[in-house]
Amino acid sequence: MFATLSDRLTSTFKNLRTKGRLSEADVDATVREIRRALLDADVAVPVVRQFTGAVRERALSAEVSQALNPAQQVVKIVNEELVAILGGETRTLRYAKNPPTVILLAGLQGAGKTTLAGKLALQLKGEGHTPLLVAADLQRPNAVTQLQVVGERAGVPVFAPHPGNQGADDVLPAGADPVAVARAGLETARSRQHDVLIVDTAGRLGVDAELMRQAADIRDAVQPDEILFVIDAMIGQDAVTTAQAFADGVGFTGVVLSKLDGDARGGAALSVASVTGRPILYASTGEKLTDFEVFHPDRMASRILDMGDVLTLIEQAERAFDADQAQEMAGKLASGESFTLADFLQQMQQLRKMGSLKKMFGMLPGMAQMREALDNFDEREVDRIEAIIQSMTPAERDNPKIINGSRRARIAKGSGTTPTDVNQLLERFDGAQKMMRQMAKSGGMPGAMPGMGNLPGMGKKARGKAAPQRKVRGKSGNPAKRAAQERAALEGKPAAAPSGSAFGLGTPAHQPDPASIELPAGLEKFLGR
Repeated sequence: MFATLSDRLTSTFKNLRTKGRLSEADVDATVREIRRALLDADVAVPVVRQFTGAVRERALSAEVSQALNPAQQVVKIVNEELVAILGGETRTLRYAKNPPTVILLAGLQGAGKTTLAGKLALQLKGEGHTPLLVAADLQRPNAVTQLQVVGERAGVPVFAPHPGNQGADDVLPAGADPVAVARAGLETARSRQHDVLIVDTAGRLGVDAELMRQAADIRDAVQPDEILFVIDAMIGQDAVTTAQAFADGVGFTGVVLSKLDGDARGGAALSVASVTGRPILYASTGEKLTDFEVFHPDRMASRILDMGDVLTLIEQAERAFDADQAQEMAGKLASGESFTLADFLQQMQQLRKMGSLKKMFGMLPGMAQMREALDNFDEREVDRIEAIIQSMTPAERDNPKIINGSRRARIAKGSGTTPTDVNQLLERFDGAQKMMRQMAKSGGMPGAMPGMGNLPGMGKKARGKAAPQRKVRGKSGNPAKRAAQERAALEGKPAAAPSGSAFGLGTPAHQPDPASIELPAGLEKFLGR
């Protein structure tokens, strides 16, 4: 979503790193580039003016002029101002003191309210709540059926007493009353002891009086604790106008951004919170029901500035990885047991639970420089690797060295790949196995660090070349003595010491016993203990 904006801001900051001090002209040029980047990203003009004005004022102040690294200080200022226009602090749902907590979803048609209702219900269910979905959108064709399907996938019950519009026209059927459905849904939630009620309402292709009146009537009927305005993050400048119209007509307490995984410029996300004064609570980042996350302004600002979002990555890993399996794997490596293909398959399957690998890699700092490689990354490669390993026998997974030519052909045929693919997997796994062994020996990540071995492929020996010979110090100029020294080095014996020294003193024939040396009185207190 923010790829273009991130690239523009990153390139702008690169020009500042070569300067030890920033003049007013440097600051003006940087602010000008930031203004252009924000406008190209469809950020609302008032927000751009407010943002660039605050950045320029702080960049010309003493906090930058007296900083040891002015460029980093400017990046820090931009990051803080981004967090401010994105809402400042993270806000979560406010729950009612007496359940059920009523959440009303409002927004234009096509913004993704129905799918988002299922995503929100699934997340709340995972947090220990018992949500109930109410199908109050009786106008859009098959909206009730869609909500029932989404609710079934999320494992959440749906209250739908009326089938809604089953035709092709976007009209309200005769006898259909969305307000009555919402009121009956609230009574059902109380009687069945659901602690959260999520009401899906109708939308329009544009803002009109009928839409606002219907949403306001449902609001008055159920008295919601939270009114979430669902907005498509791809609509650009219209986001501000639409959000302001809903704020005036219905009112809302929070914003939910949908389709944040799109390739649009993303100005809506940077405009809505600042213009309306309402915080962004959630963000929808994909088509799956699990592609839904709490919106953190500080983390989103870090993503835009290519600083990564490691905290979100850690949270996803904690949800996806089995703690018992991770502990078992750690104990296995610590005890010196071999890392097998079965373990490799298990780790890959847990990694897949975290979601798209592209998204995970994109959360790492500095990945904007590898965006082209990420875009070309084929996630189906993981499926092929999984198929190859599953086509092996348990004995082959435990000991890949027994895989000969005929076994490779059988594995390739069973997985729908080629023997070359099987060979490449085995070579990569051999490198991973060596790395795991080095981790077990050193007690940490292997690499070119003191006390640790090199990673596979880093040393000359790993590339198939002979290990370098031991360096012999003090080689003699005499060919006979030089040959004797090299022969002693190869045999592991110490080379004979030279008969003289740089100061012309000979080497003593024997070393004196330290215990026999008499020291002056009082000198022992200067010796080490």
